[in-house]
Amino acid sequence: MATTLQRNKNRTRPTKSNSARTKRQNDQRKRLVALGMDEAVVALMNPRDVLTKLKYPAKVAKEFAPKDA
Repeated sequence: MATTLQRNKNRTRPTKSNSARTKRQNDQRKRLVALGMDEAVVALMNPRDVLTKLKYPAKVAKEFAPKDA
């Protein structure tokens, strides 16, 4: 007879590590800086806002592109 842990895949799935999460968030911040956002502004953003901005990278690049006058 199988136990609950053997049947329930949600309980046997490995958990995400904090170090992997931190690395992911740092990589996402670097992507925003590469798109043209100011590093100080990106540092103050929370992770959810960073992900929201990265959904539309072309829009972010256009918004923060240097203005030629």
